[in-house]
Amino acid sequence: MKFVNCHFAAIFKTIMLNLKKFLPLVLAIGLLPALLYAQAPTQSREELEHKKRELQKEIDEANQALKETKKSTRESVSQLRALKEKITLRSRLINSINEEINFINGDINTAYRDIKTLEKDLDTLKSQYSKLVVYAYKNRSTYDMLNFIFSAQTFNDAIKRYQYLKQYRDYRRRQADNILSTQVLLNKKIESLRVQKEKRSGSLKTEQEQRTILEADKKEKDEVLTGLKGREKELVADINKNKKDAQKVQAAIQAVIRREIELERKKAEEEALAKRKAVEEKKRREEAARKAAAAAAAAAAANKAADNTAKNTPEPKPAAPEPKPEVVKTPPPAPADDDKPVRTENVLEATPEALALSESFESNRGKLPWPVTSGNVIGHFGRQQHAVMERITVENDGVIIGTAKGAPVKAIFTGEVRKVAVIPGGGSLVIIRHGQYFTNYARLQSVNVKSGDKVTTGQVIGTAGINELENLGEVELQIYKGVVRQNPESWIRRK
Repeated sequence: MKFVNCHFAAIFKTIMLNLKKFLPLVLAIGLLPALLYAQAPTQSREELEHKKRELQKEIDEANQALKETKKSTRESVSQLRALKEKITLRSRLINSINEEINFINGDINTAYRDIKTLEKDLDTLKSQYSKLVVYAYKNRSTYDMLNFIFSAQTFNDAIKRYQYLKQYRDYRRRQADNILSTQVLLNKKIESLRVQKEKRSGSLKTEQEQRTILEADKKEKDEVLTGLKGREKELVADINKNKKDAQKVQAAIQAVIRREIELERKKAEEEALAKRKAVEEKKRREEAARKAAAAAAAAAAANKAADNTAKNTPEPKPAAPEPKPEVVKTPPPAPADDDKPVRTENVLEATPEALALSESFESNRGKLPWPVTSGNVIGHFGRQQHAVMERITVENDGVIIGTAKGAPVKAIFTGEVRKVAVIPGGGSLVIIRHGQYFTNYARLQSVNVKSGDKVTTGQVIGTAGINELENLGEVELQIYKGVVRQNPESWIRRK
Protein backbone atom coordinates (compact mmCIF):
# COMPACT_ATOMS: atom_id res chain seq x y z
CA MET A 1 0.00 0.00 0.00
CA LYS A 2 2.83 2.36 0.79
CA PHE A 3 4.26 1.65 -2.64
CA VAL A 4 0.94 2.49 -4.25
CA ASN A 5 0.74 5.75 -2.34
CA CYS A 6 4.24 6.71 -3.37
CA HIS A 7 3.47 5.72 -6.94
CA PHE A 8 0.36 7.92 -7.10
CA ALA A 9 2.22 10.77 -5.45
CA ALA A 10 4.92 10.58 -8.13
CA ILE A 11 2.27 10.50 -10.86
CA PHE A 12 0.51 13.50 -9.34
CA LYS A 13 3.77 15.43 -9.20
CA THR A 14 4.37 14.67 -12.87
CA ILE A 15 0.86 15.87 -13.74
CA MET A 16 1.34 19.15 -11.87
CA LEU A 17 4.68 19.76 -13.57
CA ASN A 18 3.08 19.13 -16.96
CA LEU A 19 0.26 21.49 -16.11
CA LYS A 20 2.75 24.24 -15.27
CA LYS A 21 4.73 23.47 -18.39
CA PHE A 22 1.81 23.52 -20.78
CA LEU A 23 -0.26 26.29 -19.18
CA PRO A 24 1.43 29.01 -21.33
CA LEU A 25 0.91 26.79 -24.37
CA VAL A 26 -2.81 26.40 -23.59
CA LEU A 27 -3.16 30.16 -23.15
CA ALA A 28 -1.27 30.79 -26.36
CA ILE A 29 -3.51 28.40 -28.27
CA GLY A 30 -6.56 30.18 -26.88
CA LEU A 31 -5.25 33.57 -27.98
CA LEU A 32 -3.85 32.35 -31.29
CA PRO A 33 -7.01 32.86 -33.36
CA ALA A 34 -7.23 36.49 -32.26
CA LEU A 35 -3.59 37.03 -33.11
CA LEU A 36 -3.83 35.28 -36.46
CA TYR A 37 -6.91 37.20 -37.52
CA ALA A 38 -5.81 40.57 -36.20
CA GLN A 39 -7.29 43.43 -38.18
CA ALA A 40 -4.29 45.77 -38.12
CA PRO A 41 -3.58 45.72 -41.86
CA THR A 42 -7.29 45.67 -42.89
CA GLN A 43 -7.51 49.43 -43.29
CA SER A 44 -4.45 49.53 -45.51
CA ARG A 45 -5.88 46.79 -47.68
CA GLU A 46 -9.20 48.58 -47.97
CA GLU A 47 -7.41 51.72 -49.04
CA LEU A 48 -5.42 49.70 -51.57
CA GLU A 49 -8.57 48.13 -53.02
CA HIS A 50 -10.23 51.56 -53.24
CA LYS A 51 -7.16 52.96 -54.94
CA LYS A 52 -7.19 50.13 -57.49
CA ARG A 53 -10.87 50.71 -58.26
CA GLU A 54 -10.33 54.45 -58.75
CA LEU A 55 -7.33 53.84 -61.01
CA GLN A 56 -9.29 51.36 -63.10
CA LYS A 57 -12.12 53.90 -63.39
CA GLU A 58 -9.69 56.58 -64.59
CA ILE A 59 -8.14 54.12 -67.05
CA ASP A 60 -11.60 53.40 -68.46
CA GLU A 61 -12.20 57.13 -68.90
CA ALA A 62 -8.83 57.51 -70.61
CA ASN A 63 -9.70 54.61 -72.91
CA GLN A 64 -12.99 56.29 -73.81
CA ALA A 65 -11.19 59.57 -74.54
CA LEU A 66 -8.64 57.72 -76.65
CA LYS A 67 -11.45 55.98 -78.51
CA GLU A 68 -12.95 59.36 -79.40
CA THR A 69 -9.63 60.79 -80.61
CA LYS A 70 -8.99 57.71 -82.75
CA LYS A 71 -12.03 58.58 -84.85
CA SER A 72 -9.79 61.07 -86.60
CA THR A 73 -7.89 59.83 -89.65
CA ARG A 74 -4.56 61.06 -88.31
CA GLU A 75 -2.64 61.45 -85.09
CA SER A 76 -3.55 64.26 -82.70
CA VAL A 77 -2.05 65.84 -79.60
CA SER A 78 -5.08 64.72 -77.59
CA GLN A 79 -4.45 61.13 -78.71
CA LEU A 80 -0.86 61.40 -77.50
CA ARG A 81 -2.02 62.99 -74.26
CA ALA A 82 -4.59 60.22 -73.68
CA LEU A 83 -1.94 57.56 -74.25
CA LYS A 84 0.45 59.25 -71.82
CA GLU A 85 -2.34 59.46 -69.26
CA LYS A 86 -3.12 55.77 -69.76
CA ILE A 87 0.54 54.84 -69.34
CA THR A 88 0.79 56.85 -66.12
CA LEU A 89 -2.40 55.39 -64.69
CA ARG A 90 -1.51 51.82 -65.69
CA SER A 91 1.94 52.15 -64.12
CA ARG A 92 0.28 53.26 -60.89
CA LEU A 93 -2.13 50.33 -61.13
CA ILE A 94 0.78 47.90 -61.54
CA ASN A 95 2.42 49.41 -58.47
CA SER A 96 -0.81 48.89 -56.53
CA ILE A 97 -0.97 45.26 -57.67
CA ASN A 98 2.62 44.77 -56.52
CA GLU A 99 1.72 46.25 -53.14
CA GLU A 100 -1.15 43.77 -52.92
CA ILE A 101 1.20 40.91 -53.81
CA ASN A 102 3.52 42.04 -51.01
CA PHE A 103 0.57 41.90 -48.61
CA ILE A 104 -0.27 38.37 -49.79
CA ASN A 105 3.37 37.25 -49.50
CA GLY A 106 3.38 38.51 -45.94
CA ASP A 107 0.21 36.54 -45.20
CA ILE A 108 1.69 33.41 -46.76
CA ASN A 109 4.90 33.69 -44.73
CA THR A 110 2.87 34.25 -41.57
CA ALA A 111 0.69 31.26 -42.41
CA TYR A 112 3.76 29.04 -42.92
CA ARG A 113 5.14 30.08 -39.52
CA ASP A 114 1.79 29.54 -37.82
CA ILE A 115 1.36 26.11 -39.40
CA LYS A 116 4.80 25.00 -38.25
CA THR A 117 4.09 26.27 -34.75
CA LEU A 118 0.72 24.56 -34.64
CA GLU A 119 2.13 21.28 -35.97
CA LYS A 120 4.86 21.35 -33.33
CA ASP A 121 2.36 22.13 -30.59
CA LEU A 122 0.04 19.42 -31.87
CA ASP A 123 2.82 16.85 -31.81
CA THR A 124 3.72 17.82 -28.25
CA LEU A 125 0.10 17.63 -27.12
CA LYS A 126 -0.38 14.24 -28.77
CA SER A 127 2.82 12.89 -27.20
CA GLN A 128 1.81 14.05 -23.72
CA TYR A 129 -1.70 12.77 -24.18
CA SER A 130 -0.52 9.37 -25.37
CA LYS A 131 1.59 9.02 -22.25
CA LEU A 132 -1.42 9.88 -20.11
CA VAL A 133 -3.56 7.36 -21.97
CA VAL A 134 -0.95 4.61 -21.63
CA TYR A 135 -0.56 5.25 -17.92
CA ALA A 136 -4.33 5.38 -17.43
CA TYR A 137 -4.66 2.07 -19.26
CA LYS A 138 -1.99 0.43 -17.15
CA ASN A 139 -3.52 1.76 -13.92
CA ARG A 140 -7.18 1.44 -14.82
CA SER A 141 -8.00 -0.56 -11.68
CA THR A 142 -10.58 1.18 -9.52
CA TYR A 143 -9.14 -0.65 -6.52
CA ASP A 144 -5.81 1.17 -6.85
CA MET A 145 -7.55 4.54 -7.06
CA LEU A 146 -9.66 3.86 -4.00
CA ASN A 147 -6.63 2.59 -2.11
CA PHE A 148 -4.84 5.83 -2.99
CA ILE A 149 -7.69 7.84 -1.49
CA PHE A 150 -8.50 5.73 1.57
CA SER A 151 -4.88 5.21 2.53
CA ALA A 152 -4.67 8.88 3.50
CA GLN A 153 -3.70 9.55 7.10
CA THR A 154 -6.38 12.22 7.60
CA PHE A 155 -9.71 13.16 6.11
CA ASN A 156 -8.29 16.41 4.68
CA ASP A 157 -5.50 14.44 3.02
CA ALA A 158 -8.11 12.15 1.47
CA ILE A 159 -10.01 15.17 0.10
CA LYS A 160 -6.82 16.52 -1.40
CA ARG A 161 -6.05 13.16 -3.02
CA TYR A 162 -9.54 13.08 -4.49
CA GLN A 163 -9.05 16.61 -5.86
CA TYR A 164 -5.70 15.53 -7.33
CA LEU A 165 -7.38 12.69 -9.18
CA LYS A 166 -10.17 15.02 -10.39
CA GLN A 167 -7.59 17.52 -11.67
CA TYR A 168 -5.85 14.66 -13.42
CA ARG A 169 -9.05 13.68 -15.23
CA ASP A 170 -9.80 17.32 -16.09
CA TYR A 171 -6.28 17.74 -17.40
CA ARG A 172 -6.70 14.69 -19.68
CA ARG A 173 -9.98 16.12 -20.97
CA ARG A 174 -8.41 19.54 -21.63
CA GLN A 175 -5.53 17.88 -23.41
CA ALA A 176 -7.95 16.09 -25.67
CA ASP A 177 -9.91 19.29 -26.30
CA ASN A 178 -6.69 21.20 -27.04
CA ILE A 179 -5.64 18.55 -29.51
CA LEU A 180 -8.98 18.84 -31.33
CA SER A 181 -9.05 22.67 -31.35
CA THR A 182 -5.43 22.84 -32.48
CA GLN A 183 -6.17 20.39 -35.27
CA VAL A 184 -9.17 22.50 -36.40
CA LEU A 185 -7.10 25.67 -36.27
CA LEU A 186 -4.31 23.98 -38.22
CA ASN A 187 -6.76 22.88 -40.92
CA LYS A 188 -8.16 26.41 -41.19
CA LYS A 189 -4.69 27.81 -41.48
CA ILE A 190 -3.79 25.33 -44.22
CA GLU A 191 -6.96 26.27 -46.12
CA SER A 192 -6.18 29.99 -45.68
CA LEU A 193 -2.69 29.34 -47.05
CA ARG A 194 -4.17 27.63 -50.10
CA VAL A 195 -6.53 30.58 -50.72
CA GLN A 196 -3.70 33.10 -50.35
CA LYS A 197 -1.56 31.16 -52.83
CA GLU A 198 -4.41 31.14 -55.36
CA LYS A 199 -4.95 34.86 -54.79
CA ARG A 200 -1.26 35.55 -55.29
CA SER A 201 -1.30 33.51 -58.48
CA GLY A 202 -4.24 35.55 -59.77
CA SER A 203 -2.59 38.85 -58.84
CA LEU A 204 0.65 37.84 -60.54
CA LYS A 205 -1.31 36.93 -63.67
CA THR A 206 -3.14 40.28 -63.59
CA GLU A 207 0.13 42.14 -63.06
CA GLN A 208 1.68 40.40 -66.07
CA GLU A 209 -1.35 41.20 -68.23
CA GLN A 210 -1.16 44.87 -67.21
CA ARG A 211 2.53 44.96 -68.08
CA THR A 212 1.77 43.52 -71.51
CA ILE A 213 -0.88 46.20 -72.10
CA LEU A 214 1.52 48.86 -70.79
CA GLU A 215 4.17 47.85 -73.31
CA ALA A 216 1.58 48.01 -76.10
CA ASP A 217 0.49 51.50 -74.95
CA LYS A 218 4.11 52.69 -74.93
CA LYS A 219 4.64 51.35 -78.42
CA GLU A 220 1.48 53.08 -79.64
CA LYS A 221 2.54 56.33 -77.94
CA ASP A 222 5.90 56.25 -79.72
CA GLU A 223 4.16 55.74 -83.05
CA VAL A 224 1.79 58.66 -82.46
CA LEU A 225 4.66 60.86 -81.30
CA THR A 226 6.64 60.05 -84.44
CA GLY A 227 3.65 60.96 -86.60
CA LEU A 228 3.08 64.25 -84.76
CA LYS A 229 6.71 65.29 -85.07
CA GLY A 230 6.25 65.13 -88.81
CA ARG A 231 3.60 67.87 -88.51
CA GLU A 232 5.74 70.31 -86.52
CA LYS A 233 4.88 73.36 -88.64
CA GLU A 234 1.16 72.74 -88.21
CA LEU A 235 1.56 72.33 -84.45
CA VAL A 236 3.63 75.50 -84.13
CA ALA A 237 0.98 77.42 -86.06
CA ASP A 238 -1.69 76.05 -83.70
CA ILE A 239 0.39 77.06 -80.66
CA ASN A 240 0.79 80.61 -81.98
CA LYS A 241 -2.93 80.85 -82.76
CA ASN A 242 -3.86 79.65 -79.26
CA LYS A 243 -1.45 82.19 -77.79
CA LYS A 244 -3.07 85.07 -79.69
CA ASP A 245 -6.55 83.85 -78.77
CA ALA A 246 -5.49 83.61 -75.11
CA GLN A 247 -4.25 87.20 -75.21
CA LYS A 248 -7.62 88.35 -76.58
CA VAL A 249 -9.45 86.41 -73.88
CA GLN A 250 -7.26 87.88 -71.15
CA ALA A 251 -7.73 91.40 -72.48
CA ALA A 252 -11.51 90.94 -72.38
CA ILE A 253 -11.44 89.45 -68.88
CA GLN A 254 -9.14 92.13 -67.47
CA ALA A 255 -11.29 94.85 -69.02
CA VAL A 256 -14.44 93.44 -67.42
CA ILE A 257 -12.81 93.05 -63.99
CA ARG A 258 -11.34 96.56 -64.09
CA ARG A 259 -14.71 97.93 -65.17
CA GLU A 260 -16.40 96.14 -62.28
CA ILE A 261 -13.84 97.54 -59.85
CA GLU A 262 -14.24 101.03 -61.29
CA LEU A 263 -18.04 100.86 -61.12
CA GLU A 264 -17.92 99.70 -57.51
CA ARG A 265 -15.36 102.39 -56.67
CA LYS A 266 -17.46 105.14 -58.24
CA LYS A 267 -20.54 103.81 -56.52
CA ALA A 268 -18.73 103.86 -53.16
CA GLU A 269 -17.41 107.39 -53.82
CA GLU A 270 -20.87 108.63 -54.81
CA GLU A 271 -22.35 107.17 -51.65
CA ALA A 272 -19.60 108.79 -49.58
CA LEU A 273 -20.09 112.13 -51.40
CA ALA A 274 -23.83 112.02 -50.80
CA LYS A 275 -23.20 111.41 -47.11
CA ARG A 276 -20.76 114.34 -46.96
CA LYS A 277 -23.23 116.67 -48.69
CA ALA A 278 -25.99 115.64 -46.31
CA VAL A 279 -23.73 116.36 -43.32
CA GLU A 280 -22.65 119.74 -44.76
CA GLU A 281 -26.25 120.73 -45.52
CA LYS A 282 -27.24 119.86 -41.97
CA LYS A 283 -24.37 121.93 -40.56
CA ARG A 284 -25.26 124.86 -42.85
CA ARG A 285 -28.88 124.85 -41.69
CA GLU A 286 -27.80 124.64 -38.05
CA GLU A 287 -25.39 127.59 -38.55
CA ALA A 288 -28.06 129.70 -40.32
CA ALA A 289 -30.52 129.02 -37.52
CA ARG A 290 -27.90 129.98 -34.92
CA LYS A 291 -27.12 133.26 -36.69
CA ALA A 292 -30.80 134.11 -37.10
CA ALA A 293 -31.38 133.51 -33.41
CA ALA A 294 -28.37 135.70 -32.49
CA ALA A 295 -29.56 138.53 -34.77
CA ALA A 296 -33.08 138.42 -33.32
CA ALA A 297 -31.70 138.60 -29.79
CA ALA A 298 -29.47 141.58 -30.67
CA ALA A 299 -32.40 143.48 -32.29
CA ALA A 300 -34.60 142.90 -29.26
CA ALA A 301 -31.86 144.23 -26.93
CA ALA A 302 -31.35 147.33 -29.10
CA ASN A 303 -35.07 148.17 -29.15
CA LYS A 304 -35.29 147.86 -25.40
CA ALA A 305 -32.28 150.19 -24.92
CA ALA A 306 -33.77 152.78 -27.28
CA ASP A 307 -37.03 152.88 -25.35
CA ASN A 308 -35.21 153.51 -22.05
CA THR A 309 -33.13 156.35 -23.53
CA ALA A 310 -36.20 158.15 -24.95
CA LYS A 311 -37.87 158.24 -21.56
CA ASN A 312 -34.88 159.71 -19.70
CA THR A 313 -33.81 162.35 -22.31
CA PRO A 314 -36.09 165.54 -22.70
CA GLU A 315 -34.69 166.66 -26.00
CA PRO A 316 -33.31 164.45 -28.58
CA LYS A 317 -29.79 165.06 -29.66
CA PRO A 318 -28.43 164.44 -33.10
CA ALA A 319 -27.86 160.77 -33.54
CA ALA A 320 -24.28 159.70 -33.56
CA PRO A 321 -23.14 157.68 -36.55
CA GLU A 322 -24.13 154.03 -36.07
CA PRO A 323 -21.08 151.85 -35.53
CA LYS A 324 -20.56 149.02 -37.93
CA PRO A 325 -21.44 145.64 -36.47
CA GLU A 326 -18.51 143.49 -35.61
CA VAL A 327 -18.10 140.52 -37.96
CA VAL A 328 -17.63 137.26 -36.08
CA LYS A 329 -15.70 134.69 -38.09
CA THR A 330 -16.89 131.15 -37.49
CA PRO A 331 -14.11 128.52 -37.79
CA PRO A 332 -14.78 125.82 -40.39
CA PRO A 333 -16.21 122.58 -38.93
CA ALA A 334 -13.86 119.69 -38.32
CA PRO A 335 -14.08 117.00 -40.97
CA ALA A 336 -16.35 114.09 -40.06
CA ASP A 337 -15.59 110.42 -40.55
CA ASP A 338 -17.58 110.44 -43.79
CA ASP A 339 -15.15 113.04 -45.25
CA LYS A 340 -12.26 110.55 -45.28
CA PRO A 341 -11.10 109.29 -48.69
CA VAL A 342 -12.84 106.14 -49.95
CA ARG A 343 -10.71 103.00 -49.73
CA THR A 344 -10.90 100.85 -52.85
CA GLU A 345 -9.08 97.67 -51.77
CA ASN A 346 -12.28 95.70 -51.15
CA VAL A 347 -14.78 97.58 -53.28
CA LEU A 348 -15.89 94.27 -54.84
CA GLU A 349 -17.15 93.25 -51.38
CA ALA A 350 -18.68 96.61 -50.49
CA THR A 351 -22.21 95.26 -50.15
CA PRO A 352 -23.29 92.60 -47.64
CA GLU A 353 -24.54 90.41 -50.51
CA ALA A 354 -21.19 90.54 -52.33
CA LEU A 355 -19.29 89.82 -49.11
CA ALA A 356 -21.47 86.82 -48.29
CA LEU A 357 -21.06 85.46 -51.84
CA SER A 358 -17.26 85.81 -51.63
CA GLU A 359 -17.11 84.02 -48.29
CA SER A 360 -19.36 81.23 -49.58
CA PHE A 361 -17.16 80.83 -52.67
CA GLU A 362 -14.02 80.64 -50.52
CA SER A 363 -15.56 78.08 -48.16
CA ASN A 364 -16.08 75.74 -51.15
CA ARG A 365 -12.42 75.73 -52.17
CA GLY A 366 -11.51 72.25 -53.39
CA LYS A 367 -15.19 71.24 -53.49
CA LEU A 368 -16.51 73.15 -56.51
CA PRO A 369 -18.00 70.98 -59.27
CA TRP A 370 -16.51 70.54 -62.72
CA PRO A 371 -17.99 72.68 -65.51
CA VAL A 372 -18.67 69.50 -67.56
CA THR A 373 -20.26 66.19 -66.65
CA SER A 374 -17.34 64.10 -67.90
CA GLY A 375 -13.90 65.10 -69.10
CA ASN A 376 -10.19 65.20 -68.38
CA VAL A 377 -7.64 67.94 -67.92
CA ILE A 378 -5.71 68.34 -71.16
CA GLY A 379 -3.98 71.59 -70.22
CA HIS A 380 -2.86 72.42 -66.69
CA PHE A 381 -2.66 75.90 -65.19
CA GLY A 382 0.54 77.93 -65.65
CA ARG A 383 3.62 77.25 -67.73
CA GLN A 384 3.65 73.79 -69.29
CA GLN A 385 5.93 71.86 -71.60
CA HIS A 386 4.37 71.04 -74.97
CA ALA A 387 3.36 67.40 -75.33
CA VAL A 388 5.21 66.94 -78.65
CA MET A 389 7.85 69.65 -78.94
CA GLU A 390 9.51 69.60 -75.56
CA ARG A 391 11.62 72.65 -76.33
CA ILE A 392 8.44 74.77 -76.50
CA THR A 393 6.48 75.85 -73.44
CA VAL A 394 2.91 77.11 -73.33
CA GLU A 395 1.27 79.34 -70.72
CA ASN A 396 -2.29 78.55 -69.63
CA ASP A 397 -4.31 81.15 -67.72
CA GLY A 398 -6.72 78.48 -66.53
CA VAL A 399 -7.31 74.78 -66.86
CA ILE A 400 -8.31 73.29 -70.24
CA ILE A 401 -10.74 70.39 -70.02
CA GLY A 402 -11.28 67.95 -72.86
CA THR A 403 -14.80 66.60 -73.20
CA ALA A 404 -17.31 65.47 -75.80
CA LYS A 405 -18.01 67.79 -78.73
CA GLY A 406 -20.92 70.09 -77.92
CA ALA A 407 -21.09 68.90 -74.29
CA PRO A 408 -23.08 71.20 -71.95
CA VAL A 409 -20.98 73.60 -69.88
CA LYS A 410 -22.27 74.50 -66.40
CA ALA A 411 -21.63 77.30 -63.94
CA ILE A 412 -19.55 76.03 -61.03
CA PHE A 413 -21.08 78.48 -58.52
CA THR A 414 -23.98 80.86 -58.02
CA GLY A 415 -23.36 84.36 -59.38
CA GLU A 416 -24.23 87.02 -61.95
CA VAL A 417 -23.20 87.04 -65.61
CA ARG A 418 -21.18 90.20 -66.16
CA LYS A 419 -20.06 89.68 -69.73
CA VAL A 420 -20.77 87.52 -72.76
CA ALA A 421 -18.34 88.05 -75.59
CA VAL A 422 -17.25 86.42 -78.82
CA ILE A 423 -13.48 86.18 -79.27
CA PRO A 424 -12.60 86.11 -82.98
CA GLY A 425 -11.10 82.68 -83.65
CA GLY A 426 -11.36 81.71 -79.95
CA GLY A 427 -15.04 80.93 -79.47
CA SER A 428 -17.37 82.55 -76.94
CA LEU A 429 -16.55 83.77 -73.44
CA VAL A 430 -18.81 83.98 -70.37
CA ILE A 431 -17.69 85.87 -67.25
CA ILE A 432 -19.60 85.30 -64.00
CA ARG A 433 -19.02 87.32 -60.84
CA HIS A 434 -19.19 85.85 -57.32
CA GLY A 435 -18.45 88.80 -55.03
CA GLN A 436 -14.76 89.52 -55.48
CA TYR A 437 -14.29 86.26 -57.44
CA PHE A 438 -14.81 85.73 -61.17
CA THR A 439 -15.18 82.42 -63.03
CA ASN A 440 -14.51 82.62 -66.76
CA TYR A 441 -15.60 80.02 -69.31
CA ALA A 442 -13.70 80.32 -72.59
CA ARG A 443 -13.64 78.41 -75.90
CA LEU A 444 -17.41 77.89 -75.91
CA GLN A 445 -19.26 76.94 -79.06
CA SER A 446 -22.58 78.49 -78.00
CA VAL A 447 -23.95 80.49 -75.05
CA ASN A 448 -27.33 80.21 -73.27
CA VAL A 449 -27.10 83.29 -71.00
CA LYS A 450 -26.71 87.03 -71.35
CA SER A 451 -25.12 89.82 -69.33
CA GLY A 452 -27.02 90.55 -66.11
CA ASP A 453 -28.50 87.05 -65.76
CA LYS A 454 -28.45 85.42 -62.34
CA VAL A 455 -27.16 81.84 -62.52
CA THR A 456 -27.03 79.00 -60.00
CA THR A 457 -24.54 76.20 -59.42
CA GLY A 458 -24.85 73.55 -62.13
CA GLN A 459 -26.90 75.72 -64.49
CA VAL A 460 -26.03 75.20 -68.16
CA ILE A 461 -24.54 78.37 -69.63
CA GLY A 462 -23.37 77.07 -73.01
CA THR A 463 -21.74 74.21 -74.92
CA ALA A 464 -18.11 73.16 -75.28
CA GLY A 465 -16.18 74.30 -78.31
CA ILE A 466 -14.57 71.99 -80.86
CA ASN A 467 -10.84 71.61 -81.32
CA GLU A 468 -10.53 70.38 -84.88
CA LEU A 469 -6.81 69.70 -84.61
CA GLU A 470 -7.27 67.44 -81.58
CA ASN A 471 -10.70 66.16 -82.67
CA LEU A 472 -12.50 66.68 -79.32
CA GLY A 473 -14.58 69.19 -77.41
CA GLU A 474 -12.92 71.53 -74.93
CA VAL A 475 -13.64 74.30 -72.47
CA GLU A 476 -11.21 76.51 -70.53
CA LEU A 477 -12.07 77.41 -66.94
CA GLN A 478 -10.38 80.39 -65.33
CA ILE A 479 -10.80 81.72 -61.79
CA TYR A 480 -9.81 85.20 -60.65
CA LYS A 481 -9.76 86.83 -57.23
CA GLY A 482 -10.01 90.45 -58.22
CA VAL A 483 -7.31 90.81 -60.88
CA VAL A 484 -5.20 87.90 -59.55
CA ARG A 485 -5.30 84.57 -61.40
CA GLN A 486 -6.03 81.40 -59.41
CA ASN A 487 -5.25 77.77 -60.16
CA PRO A 488 -8.67 76.21 -60.89
CA GLU A 489 -7.41 72.71 -60.03
CA SER A 490 -7.09 73.78 -56.40
CA TRP A 491 -10.73 74.96 -56.39
CA ILE A 492 -12.62 72.20 -58.22
CA ARG A 493 -12.95 68.83 -56.54
CA ARG A 494 -10.65 65.98 -57.50
CA LYS A 495 -12.12 63.22 -59.61
